Amino acid sequence: MTLDHVGIATDDAAELAVFYEDLVGYEVVHEEDFDGLQVVFVDTGNTYLELLEPLDDDSTIARFLDQNGPGLHHVAFEVEDCEAALATARELDVGLVDEEPRPGAWGHTVAFLHPRDTGGVLTEFVEH
Repeated sequence: MTLDHVGIATDDAAELAVFYEDLVGYEVVHEEDFDGLQVVFVDTGNTYLELLEPLDDDSTIARFLDQNGPGLHHVAFEVEDCEAALATARELDVGLVDEEPRPGAWGHTVAFLHPRDTGGVLTEFVEH
């Protein structure tokens, strides 16, 4: 299991992407509208930053921004088999946000673990 990306909630994904490009030369490698969000992936060389901008006031990221402001939203680990990773989490009594894998951005399959059991950080499994 390797770190796939760090999700960052922001009010302006394009502006934040330009900031990272200007600051350290990171490049945008993927952009899409997905599930009420503008999602921008920035390549850091060995992982990605996933910049998450809400497109409507009802999205989970809009609620996150209202409660917490911009910043770290989640960490994501690449797994070979999302269902198997969830089974391991269940065996360890880790709370699941997603009982079953579901479609995620960039065509990946994803599932989230509850932050109360993962050190206070929302954790995502990503199957490419």
